[in-house]
Amino acid sequence: MNIGQAAAASGVSTKMLRYYESIGLIPKAGRTEAGYRVYSGTDVNTLRFIRRARDLGLSIERIRLLVGLWQDRERSSGDVKRITEEHVAELEAKIVELTAMRDSLRELADACHGDHRPECPILRDLEGDVDRTARRRAEPLVRERRGHPLEAHRRGHHHGA
Repeated sequence: MNIGQAAAASGVSTKMLRYYESIGLIPKAGRTEAGYRVYSGTDVNTLRFIRRARDLGLSIERIRLLVGLWQDRERSSGDVKRITEEHVAELEAKIVELTAMRDSLRELADACHGDHRPECPILRDLEGDVDRTARRRAEPLVRERRGHPLEAHRRGHHHGA
């Protein structure tokens, strides 16, 4: 089958099909006398495998490993599981990160009046007021020092005087 047919049968665009071929993820296609690429049923199955792996968010390098294991009948399923569990751990970390981002944005959106007034806590937060952030971090230290006897002495306040 030609590149268009292989793309349609696998769900992979012709551009991505050429890319996968160029990086060695799939073997170089055979060519007709006129120079057109020719793909086999095996190539289409590999492309479907790659497409599904990409749909699951796997990186090209992980897909390369998994294609190799898929094609190796002597493979260890433990290797396949390890690759998958690494990806799951990365996805879980990303979910935590995305959830925190969503929650921060939700708080900002809830704090914004969304009316005709120019005041906007969303923009103020995105502006990243460094001074405000630094003051917020320093506040506990200032409170802690104020209660320390040496700090009181420096300010001229003596305990028991």
